Amino acid sequence: MADHILVAVAWPYSNADIHVGNLTGSYLPADIFARYHRLKGNNVLMVSGSDAHGTPITVKADAEGVPAEQVYQRYHARFIELFQKLGLNYDLFTSTHTENHAKVSQAIFLALKENGYLYTEEQKQWYSESLKKFLPDRYIEGTCYICGYDNARGDQCDNCGNVLDSSQLINPRAKADGSTPELRATTHYFIDLGKLEPQVVKFLESRKSYWRPNVVTRSLGWIRTQGLRGRPITRDLDWGIPVPVEGWEDKRLYVWFEAVIGYLSAAIEWAGISGDKEAWHSWWTEASARSYYFIGKDNIDFHAILWPAELAGIGETFANIFEGKSGKSLNLPYDVPANEFLNMEDRKISGSRNWGVWGLDFLERYDPDPLRYYLTVNMPETSDANWDWDDFVRRNNNELVATWGNLANRVLSFAYRNWDGKVPWPGELRVADETLIKTVDAGFDSVGKLLEGVKLRAALGEAIRLAGEVNKYLDEQAPWSAIKTDKAGAATTIFVALNAIDSLKILFAPVLPHTSQLLHETFGYSEPLFGEQYTETKKDNLGAHTVLRYRTGAATGSWAPSNLQARTKLQEPKPLYRKLEPEIAEEERKRLGNLREAE
Repeated sequence: MADHILVAVAWPYSNADIHVGNLTGSYLPADIFARYHRLKGNNVLMVSGSDAHGTPITVKADAEGVPAEQVYQRYHARFIELFQKLGLNYDLFTSTHTENHAKVSQAIFLALKENGYLYTEEQKQWYSESLKKFLPDRYIEGTCYICGYDNARGDQCDNCGNVLDSSQLINPRAKADGSTPELRATTHYFIDLGKLEPQVVKFLESRKSYWRPNVVTRSLGWIRTQGLRGRPITRDLDWGIPVPVEGWEDKRLYVWFEAVIGYLSAAIEWAGISGDKEAWHSWWTEASARSYYFIGKDNIDFHAILWPAELAGIGETFANIFEGKSGKSLNLPYDVPANEFLNMEDRKISGSRNWGVWGLDFLERYDPDPLRYYLTVNMPETSDANWDWDDFVRRNNNELVATWGNLANRVLSFAYRNWDGKVPWPGELRVADETLIKTVDAGFDSVGKLLEGVKLRAALGEAIRLAGEVNKYLDEQAPWSAIKTDKAGAATTIFVALNAIDSLKILFAPVLPHTSQLLHETFGYSEPLFGEQYTETKKDNLGAHTVLRYRTGAATGSWAPSNLQARTKLQEPKPLYRKLEPEIAEEERKRLGNLREAE
């Protein structure tokens, strides 16, 4: 029976382009995982969208002198363009600036309020006399009171990764004009995390056996060291989701609170536009469904502690408020496979210093699968990793081209030339033939188990190892020379190798979907491995927004060994990958500018 797998992907702030650190941190791992489960025949729902209400958007808008919605729409469109080019197969990529998301978020707020997990409290918040307004945490910078970092944000320190209380920042300053703000009293709603702490700890303890140590250890360590305390969930802003309480019209829901609700609201939106409004329940209220949250390590606290606390707090009340009927509690996260950071050439990626590799810029000069390959083979699953242009060129040439691409192309080209463009008829299989077939077929179990456990880098390494085994087999059997004296024997070797490559195509497909599809067509399959992406424009009272969707269509891919038959007609092969010249690495560094000397 097929499983229901929710793939919940981090929501990018709509204020800057996406770079390779973002891609390997959450977006690409989620797509690889989703594609694997699609091939297995599971019911996958992969959702996310643009975070339109984060204060980074309003900071950008203020700096440009334009409305926040204009900034959000600009980058939202670029996100969708990148995801289509790179091949990230969202069932729905939407945004938080929709009526649906507002309705779901307000229902969560009201459910927590009804269940006694919200309270109001006066707090001191930074106020700028020069700007004549309260300043959200992102509008404040200063020295981190935990690690001493000079440029900590009011909400979080980029150096030590801790979530911060902005009122405790040392030497605070307004980001907009550098002025010194003052603390003034304002009243906000708080979520009573202290009351929810036992439920959160119980949840985390139940995940210890299979969660990544950096996620569960950090989360439990934070709770045991600091304990959970009330945290404000409203802010003095005019951009965002209104607080659904009379008299609070001039305040908005805090983005940290409402953005994580997007995983639920996106599933509900997907169900509505797919024609079955109740469909989202299969992933959210059925006990057998599993939800995986793909994020970077800077978002662990929000997804392993705060979002589970929200879900625990609403219980079954959400269904009464949102649907007007009794229902089940919503599922807690099954796994939160957070990745560490990807640096660039031993330095932290920085947009302000133009130090990084941006997705859309990269794809103007290179193909998508080499990027997907390098980010996966170098994925920071358990520790920080490093993008290095020399290493990118080396791995592209030595692994992707030499080990896998050349293997597929030379065998298919040899078969196409020597057997009338068809898969040759084999003789009786020899021991070496049967051994190779068993070795490659076993990869569906070994690679599959690694993908199931979200060990994507190791899964790709195992697939590359199996490609190496096929190369060894061909070196030993040498069909290129055997054809001159024993064409029947060479035919058997090529038949076995083609079946192995057809199987490897599937093992590589979650990471390398574009070139796997090209191979799929070369082998004569008429239907695609995966479904297709497309965009739609939706309208509501907040305006029009474009969404990225996924159509299953006539996809034929399945997680199973090849059953390629003799005499199958092949298409004329084409090279899968391009060899890159070593000089490219230095050329790419020059594009970024000589920043080391500038600093």
